[in-house]
Formats: sequence, structure tokens, C-alpha cells
Amino acid sequence: MKSESKGKLIIVCAPSGSGKTTIVKSVLPGIPSLEFSVSACSRPPREGEVHGKDYYFLSEEEFRKKIDEGAFLEWEEVYPGSFYGTLKSEVQRIWNEGKHVIFDVDVFGGINIKKQYPDNSLALFIMPPSVEELRARLTGRGTETPESLEKRISKAEYEMGFASGFDATVVNDDLEMAIALTREIMNSFLHPV
Repeated sequence: MKSESKGKLIIVCAPSGSGKTTIVKSVLPGIPSLEFSVSACSRPPREGEVHGKDYYFLSEEEFRKKIDEGAFLEWEEVYPGSFYGTLKSEVQRIWNEGKHVIFDVDVFGGINIKKQYPDNSLALFIMPPSVEELRARLTGRGTETPESLEKRISKAEYEMGFASGFDATVVNDDLEMAIALTREIMNSFLHPV
């Protein structure tokens, strides 16, 4: 595929703890034309995470340098000193392989990507069943302090207000049903009848 040719983009967003990563990982094997866009972040890896597979783990200094170089399609300082973003080179690499790109990104990163590619992207919002359930999921991870938990819940409530601006919303109250619905929405977008 020529580098100027563009595939489609599927942008999956959700508040932290809504299950978007689990859903994306479950859907991917059944849609061979899709390839996961690995995001970059400035946080250290969590146990079991692999550089270049789960994220491109960069120091805050490396991340800021890439921002200055214009290397990102989108980026955001999600929390002070905590950066996430999508490298332009990652999207181009996938398109050059003749595949479509799927993103698992922050809500505002997703909005930014959708603005840049309004005609060949699908923006999908994964909604938690409730704030209480989201709190239970985040607490169950065991990775949050009481302060960071409250920051995430507050941010999630704010982000959920943007769901109506997405092309489709899937409520993740039953994981298997959410996976099936997400797969159906993605297939309809990639292979319209």
C-alpha cells in the first residue's frame, strides 16, 4: 500500500477502568484487517506490560522531546507529568501494511484523532454501567491510592459527559455482550453492506 493511501481508523475511548483494553484485546483476533496502534506514555510499566507491545514507555523528558519534534498525532498530559499519546509513525506503519488502525486511547485523545480524520474514522465510547461499578473496578485493580482513585473517578465522571459526541456507545455491564456488540459495530464500519 502506498504511504499516501489511508485505511480506516477505529478509536475506542472510555474512562479508566471501563474495560476498553479488555474489549479491544478480545475483538482484535477476530478482525484480521485491524492492527492495534501502540500508544506512548510517560509512566513506568505495570507488572507484565511490555515496551512496544502494551505501550512505548518513554521518560517524561523523552516524551516532551517528541512533542517538540511534532512526532505525535495526538498527545495529552492526562495528569501532571503523566503523558499519553499516539505517534504518527505508528499509524503510518499500520497503513503501510495495508491494515486499518484501532486505537485504545484517552477520551480527549480520541476526540482529537476524530477531528483530524472525520470521514474515515469510527469513534466508539465504552461506558461503565455506573460510577459505583467503576469505583469497584478501579479499587479491585489494587493500583490506586485513595487520592489517585478520587482523581480517576472525578475525571471519569467528566469524560462520560462526552459520550454523546461519539459515533457509538457500548455500555460494559456484561463483558461478553459488550465484546459482541463492539465487534458487530466495528465490522459494520469496516465492511459496510
